[in-house]
Amino acid sequence: MKSEYAVEITDLNKTYLGNANQPPQEALSNINLNIRTGSFFGLLGPNGAGKSTIINIMAGLVIKSSGDVKVCGYDIEKQMRQARSSIGVVPQELNIDPFFSPREILEVQAGLFGVPKVQRRTNEILKAVRLYDKADAYARTLSGGMRRRLLVAKALVHSPPVLVLDEPTAGVDVELRQQLWSYVRQLREEGTTILLTTHYLEEAEELCDQIAIINKGALVTCQATDDLLCTLDSKELIVTIDTDLKKVPENFSEFNVELRNGRKLVFHVPPKEVPVDKVLSAVREEGFTIQDLTTKESDLEDIFLMLTQET
Repeated sequence: MKSEYAVEITDLNKTYLGNANQPPQEALSNINLNIRTGSFFGLLGPNGAGKSTIINIMAGLVIKSSGDVKVCGYDIEKQMRQARSSIGVVPQELNIDPFFSPREILEVQAGLFGVPKVQRRTNEILKAVRLYDKADAYARTLSGGMRRRLLVAKALVHSPPVLVLDEPTAGVDVELRQQLWSYVRQLREEGTTILLTTHYLEEAEELCDQIAIINKGALVTCQATDDLLCTLDSKELIVTIDTDLKKVPENFSEFNVELRNGRKLVFHVPPKEVPVDKVLSAVREEGFTIQDLTTKESDLEDIFLMLTQET
């Protein structure tokens, strides 16, 4: 079934029932998300925000309390088999049978999804994730990074149009991380929809074309990445001068400026309102010689903290 959206989540709620000693816990509250087919979508939030609950509901591992969820146009309850066949999930946990080889693990997984033997791509997938040379080794002998890549391979055996990556680079070194992202980009170019959760915000900023942030079970924002990065209209303009100061000169009172280490004047500048050249002119008018000038743009981390911090 073709659909404009690979994932459609409407008014999704999840409440875990409590007991005599614990009241019910609301994990998700009225979540609405539409993930376009072929997109690279980031789902971000603090620990316990509800990211894994959304993923587990999509994968059929957790029963929703109310709302509707569709994967590739298939309702996860009314068309359960088709919906589950449309999604591959790479979980946070390294849940791999240590006594099976990577080849055996992929073959068993393909069998569970009903992939005929003649259509299985075990060798192709192992080569793609650079595990072909370990195809017949016990999984327990693999390094942590190799096991992480094996989880990706396991999620791909049935060629799902939607791939969910739940903290895929946790504990993975830089080289393996680059290899993983190179392969994931290739999958995206081939039409696979990618849903990523990560605590490495620089990864999300670089990879994702749309980002949603949830906090305490509620959707805080969902925007194109470029639009989200424009949310904070501010930058730091750091001017290093040739004179030691004990306080910020009074003539700088019109600016939001702080003094660091005696010689660094840090101007917090909304670039749409205060031209940079006006700041530099003010510095020169004070008789200071500028020894160094750097700027720091607002990034996804700044926005994430602003939207999820305690109030």
